[in-house]
Amino acid sequence: MRAVLPAPVRAALAFLLFILNTVLWCTLFYAVLLLKLILPHSGGRACLSSLLIRVAQTWIDGNSAIIDWTQRIEWDIQGLEGLRRDDWYLVSSNHQSWVDIVVLQRVLNRRILFLKFFIKQPLIWVPLLGGVWLALDFPFMQRHSADYLAQHPEARDQDWETTRRLCERFHDTPTTILNFLEGTRFRLDKHTRQQSPYRHLLRPKSGGLGFVLAILVVCHV
Repeated sequence: MRAVLPAPVRAALAFLLFILNTVLWCTLFYAVLLLKLILPHSGGRACLSSLLIRVAQTWIDGNSAIIDWTQRIEWDIQGLEGLRRDDWYLVSSNHQSWVDIVVLQRVLNRRILFLKFFIKQPLIWVPLLGGVWLALDFPFMQRHSADYLAQHPEARDQDWETTRRLCERFHDTPTTILNFLEGTRFRLDKHTRQQSPYRHLLRPKSGGLGFVLAILVVCHV
């Protein structure tokens, strides 16, 4: 099929299959989540929390199968030896498109713990996925403009407060945090505005990486 269909058709087919796969597994995810919310016993709720992760991992398995079925990709993956599913990890990556997350999930799914990444607060309203991110303890962050912060300096502490709550949840529970070095997806207008010295990348934001490292350090204190 991959050798016959032209690239635009394969891309459209992959996008459609991604949507169908997401609807299928999100339906099951929300059914399990509803049961968890109404169950009074903490032991049963813990089991259902683990089941939610497994549902999310199976959703990723489906996305990975779609990639392999519809695309001609030669994977060159190194350094996966020794990865564990019972430890803390920081995954750092460039961010050129929304496909980055799908690719990282394909490579690391079931090799380390489920990837969690910082999400802009408004994205909680994304259909289907917003509730999944919230239920899986993804950290939602406020993103304020420089003008807003100049008028409301107290807002600078909001992200640190989110970090503190995150550490409380993950102190005794291994987790994987994904950080995108540029802090945002690549766009030509951003590239021009930043006068980035890199052809296909934005300027990295070391502060964001340091922010995530601080989380992991505090989690181990």
